[in-house]
Amino acid sequence: MRKRVTGKKAVALVMASLMIASMAGCGSSGSESSGSGNTSVKEDGSIDTSKHEVINMLVLGNKPTNGRLEAMLDKLNPILTEKVNAELEFTYIEWTDWQTQYNLKLLSGDSSLDLICTATDWLYGWENTKKGAFLPLSEDMLKTYAPKTWEQVSADGDWDICKYNDEIYFIPEDHYTQYTNHGMFYRGDWAKEAGLENGKITKFEDLTTYFQYIKDNKEDVIPWDIAGKNQTGGILGGYITSKKEYTAFNCASVGIYTDFWGVMQDDPTTVMSPYVEDDSLYDAAELMKEWNDMGVWRKDVLNFDGDTREEFYAGTTGADQHHAQTYYSTIVPNMEKKQPGSDPQFYYWGEENQNVQHPLKEHGACAISANSTHPERALMVYDLLRNDEECYRLLNYGIEGEDYIVTEDGKLGRPDGFDSSTDALDSNFWMGRNDDLELQDESWWDGTDDLISRWIKSVMIIHLKT
Repeated sequence: MRKRVTGKKAVALVMASLMIASMAGCGSSGSESSGSGNTSVKEDGSIDTSKHEVINMLVLGNKPTNGRLEAMLDKLNPILTEKVNAELEFTYIEWTDWQTQYNLKLLSGDSSLDLICTATDWLYGWENTKKGAFLPLSEDMLKTYAPKTWEQVSADGDWDICKYNDEIYFIPEDHYTQYTNHGMFYRGDWAKEAGLENGKITKFEDLTTYFQYIKDNKEDVIPWDIAGKNQTGGILGGYITSKKEYTAFNCASVGIYTDFWGVMQDDPTTVMSPYVEDDSLYDAAELMKEWNDMGVWRKDVLNFDGDTREEFYAGTTGADQHHAQTYYSTIVPNMEKKQPGSDPQFYYWGEENQNVQHPLKEHGACAISANSTHPERALMVYDLLRNDEECYRLLNYGIEGEDYIVTEDGKLGRPDGFDSSTDALDSNFWMGRNDDLELQDESWWDGTDDLISRWIKSVMIIHLKT
């Protein structure tokens, strides 16, 4: 039987249930605007940046090896030095075993870390806050060292969603439009050959039909060559979302159990879990067993650590799984170039029952490491990366004329011969993108606006605040 809990009690129950027991805090109790000594406010009100600082930004992703990141930093760092007497360097948490490595890195006491990419739905934001990984940020500190960011987030009214025990711990990526609802990318041409109407997958059962067709008819193609260490991309939660009116609390990230707690759409104040209250988990597990027996993935899936997306582009797998923005910004343009006529499609979780959740503004967020030795200067650098057009374009797009071009109609284009698989910048700045400075990518799918319009009509917003 469900127990009804509302308001603060519901929040307390969810947070207590989902978060690992807190470790002793390793951070300070906050910073005042007077600064740490290396960066401080002088008597005349100006900021003393006489000591040069190196700001280390931790991001998620495989470290690029094509030299483009280093070339970009060679351009960016002189600008940062001129403006705030600092330079930027990167630390990457690579995708292999990223969940374990990310959390270990944050709690290691590493004093070289400054700016941290975090999130409350997939990067353990609240959990690591409770464990003392992040520095609390006073309003005075933010106003002094990141004034443009302070004004922008204040205008959107979003500082409250970044507070724990009434202290700010994150800067939200709240001024950037994106949809992060997950689902399966597949080939429309093969779906049509499989006999699916209009070459469309519209329910989970259609995935079985599609995978079986590939298994039976496409030699040397693995239907879904998923890397086992990356799990199955929330496939269990995706199944339940698509078959029930259940909406998970996506602001409570606990690895593979992200979808464990939530509410029913017709009862948004009752905390429940379909995993323990009905047979949804068994139904999903039976489907996964069917796919396993069919050979949807390779037999040694748990040991496989290949790149499913690159295989999708190469035509050696029939599916890939990620979120909506990846589909309309990356999958469509790449597949149309690398697999002409493949008609790339996206079956998103909740499509069959219009159960779509709006992304959180903390899906991308910035925190300051509790062990940072110069948090004030880190905020000054962040303020430039988020709000200064020259810095923003370098960090996100690279060097104009080499990594990107601006088209005659003001859109983001790429130089002739550019291949994102080999030439991408991969700076992965997912903690401060800004619609005011974004260039609309000319390669994005033409149907993007229509797809987003459909989601806007059906989304349900569930947002917990601690």
